[in-house]
Amino acid sequence: MKARSQSSSIPKKPSESRKKNKETAEVWTVGLAVAELKRHGKKRNIAGMAYFGIRAKKSFGVSTPTLYSIARKIRRNHELAMKLWETEILDARILAVMLSDPELVSAGQMERWVRDFDSWGVCDAACCHLFVDAEHAWSKTYEWSKRKKEYEKRAAFALVAALAVHDKEAADAKFRDYLKIIERESWDERNFVRKAVNWALRNIGKRNRSLNRDAIRAAERIRLTGTRAGRWIAADALRELKSEAVQKRLLRKEK
Repeated sequence: MKARSQSSSIPKKPSESRKKNKETAEVWTVGLAVAELKRHGKKRNIAGMAYFGIRAKKSFGVSTPTLYSIARKIRRNHELAMKLWETEILDARILAVMLSDPELVSAGQMERWVRDFDSWGVCDAACCHLFVDAEHAWSKTYEWSKRKKEYEKRAAFALVAALAVHDKEAADAKFRDYLKIIERESWDERNFVRKAVNWALRNIGKRNRSLNRDAIRAAERIRLTGTRAGRWIAADALRELKSEAVQKRLLRKEK
């Protein structure tokens, strides 16, 4: 009689990493995570963020490198992320972005979170590090581009800027279509909107040579509209998109 192999007769023990993940998920609660953030907070960081336009009702002033360190310690934990977001603490919300699982991010979560955005810092963190990999990313860019609130509208263009870098599978046609949205909204003079519109335009134009030409043409049309915001968006984008450095890099990408 053929003996059973050891692998088929003895149940395998969970790997050390899986055991560690399980223990971590059980140990970290909202209270412990917030206490950890508070322990690492520094008032000078709060002042520094305010200088760059990031002002929140609740913040401990935890530095970005420290937030990454805490996130690595906790590991991916979508349930904890959802609870941390509800604390309304800036540091906890950015940590929530780092812990949330993009595969579990629903359209509803994206909508709830975008309505809570109260600074460009949390807006960009969510769009560039979480929403960019979510199933509903592209549909939300169109929806949010029509919003009236500054950070909700910024989210649309910050997300497109991130998609232009990270969505390797997206066809050029998607970005060409979005250039029309960028032209449509180039009149908005609010600082954090116009900067995001410019950001999206530049990132699309740096994706490849074909889109570079399309983005340059879009910027030239925006300049002709004559709006103050449009002139700034166009001038800044054209300066980079036509630069020798960008043109050489795009040429190398095609070889």
